[in-house]
Amino acid sequence: MPNNKRLIVLSSPSGGGKTTVARFLMQQYPSIRFSISATTRSKRPNEKDGIDYYFLSREEFESSINAHDFVEYEQIFDNYYGTLKSEVEKAFGNNELLIFDIDVKGAFSIRQNYPKDALLIFLAPPSLEVLEERLRGRSTESETQIQIRLARAKMELDTAGDFDYVVVNNVLNDTINEVERIVSENCFNEKL
Repeated sequence: MPNNKRLIVLSSPSGGGKTTVARFLMQQYPSIRFSISATTRSKRPNEKDGIDYYFLSREEFESSINAHDFVEYEQIFDNYYGTLKSEVEKAFGNNELLIFDIDVKGAFSIRQNYPKDALLIFLAPPSLEVLEERLRGRSTESETQIQIRLARAKMELDTAGDFDYVVVNNVLNDTINEVERIVSENCFNEKL
């Protein structure tokens, strides 16, 4: 019997659809739980601590780094983001699959720490122009932040070939169906 992957890692440039795809998979598969990342960034409207992120002060985050409490962490756009080891341990202990919505460097750290358990899926935008439209449509970032995210997107797209799967997110329903097929085959040994 093939190894069932227990850590589903979704990466994409900001605005690439990770969160939407993750929410769909969790609705379809009750055994999949969202890995809540820790961050030092400010809470956005309607976000809740312990649900969307663990919102930590810079001092708390750096203390956790020094205590080796993270599987992975990264400083992005002047804020820290990371996955606490306790999140993975809790999921394994509860026989749950964990889905991650993280950047590419975090994805590779997850694979490095859990090579037999990690399934890495990169959601690519059809083009940088489409990605820019999506970022502007969210109305959550300043012009400077949008330009920084677009510059980072170019770097992230260069790493796509190092993922287990690359899915171009052109039509959302098609993207969701393709990711569901990949997850079904790799995590549940079922063909859709």
